[in-house]
Amino acid sequence: MKQLLANRVKTLTPSSTLAITAKAKELKEQGIDVIGLGAGEPDFNTPENILNAAKQSMDAGLTKYTPAGGLPALKKAIIDKLARDNNLTYKANEIIVGVGAKHVLYTLFQVILNEGDEVIIPIPYWVSYPEQVKLAGGVPVYVEGTQEQNFKITAQQLRDAVTEKTKAVIINSPSNPSGMIYSKEELAELAQVAEEKDILIVSDEIYEKLVYNGIEHYSIAEVSDAVKARTIVVNGVAKSHSMTGWRIGYAAGDATIIKAMTDLASHSTSNATTTAQYATIEAYNGSQDAVEKMRQAFESRLEAIFPKLAAIPGVKVLKPQGAFYLLPDVSETAEKTGYTSVDDFVSALLTEANVAVIPGSGFGAPATIRLSYATSLELLEEAVRRIDAFVKSKWQD
Repeated sequence: MKQLLANRVKTLTPSSTLAITAKAKELKEQGIDVIGLGAGEPDFNTPENILNAAKQSMDAGLTKYTPAGGLPALKKAIIDKLARDNNLTYKANEIIVGVGAKHVLYTLFQVILNEGDEVIIPIPYWVSYPEQVKLAGGVPVYVEGTQEQNFKITAQQLRDAVTEKTKAVIINSPSNPSGMIYSKEELAELAQVAEEKDILIVSDEIYEKLVYNGIEHYSIAEVSDAVKARTIVVNGVAKSHSMTGWRIGYAAGDATIIKAMTDLASHSTSNATTTAQYATIEAYNGSQDAVEKMRQAFESRLEAIFPKLAAIPGVKVLKPQGAFYLLPDVSETAEKTGYTSVDDFVSALLTEANVAVIPGSGFGAPATIRLSYATSLELLEEAVRRIDAFVKSKWQD
């Protein structure tokens, strides 16, 4: 029999997030009281006004195909949102609505990358960036933002990483998995390098609304008109409006790139789900009270559990400024508790302490683990208590 699989899928790395989630689910089905801190989605239902808008659209018979690039009314809602929240002006032909921000990113890389083109990806990174770049024939080039640098890269690091093959750099702020945010000044410095080297900027802003302690989110596209022209802003309602399952994301940027993405979508997905598009119109045009309520809940949880996590022996953790993740360095903790790697420590934590966290190896940061605080405060505090007890029971001086 001839080879069954295409070469392009043979290099894919399985998602560490899905793997640990599957193992935790298996243990739960066996009746074991596992606390999962791997969730990448808010633990709130989609706000009522958005649910009602979806129902009304279905009742009105608005269930047919839409244009491949999205409903005109939704594009307008996105344009209004970008103007209102980010001081950015776009036209309808500079917007595409896709099947979640993840697929928007996938489509973007498909249309901008040729074989061998390089994309600079800061470490730690969201697990799908490298895989999507590789699937488009591109080459991921990693630049490490260490914990000492607040998990962010510098302009000089970016400058040093650019080659004649570099096509783009990915900026994810607030970050998954670190929760850190680039300041306006840091973004301006990175943007200057992008202009000097004539490369595109892919700005993933999906956690934009989840920021804490008075920190403000800025889009790198706000730096200047020239920077905006080379930036593709990617966002959506999954995290901000607790609409992960609705699968609506969008990109805003150069009309030529957006047209190519729309043409590709017309041959791949046709259009994002019609009902979900009508729901998203309400998400952006309607009340934002639920968004703020969720943000406050996440901030409250962070304030409650951060000091307790930081007090666990060996744990070195920065207080995140956004998203809903903590990314502690537990390399010393793993070593002192008898494990040769953080991945082994994570496995033992799940099977012996019944707490599921994500190993940082999947994010390019093998000394770390990612914990999500998108769950109840009661469960968070119990999980941290279990981790603390587990570590202290095995600690070897």
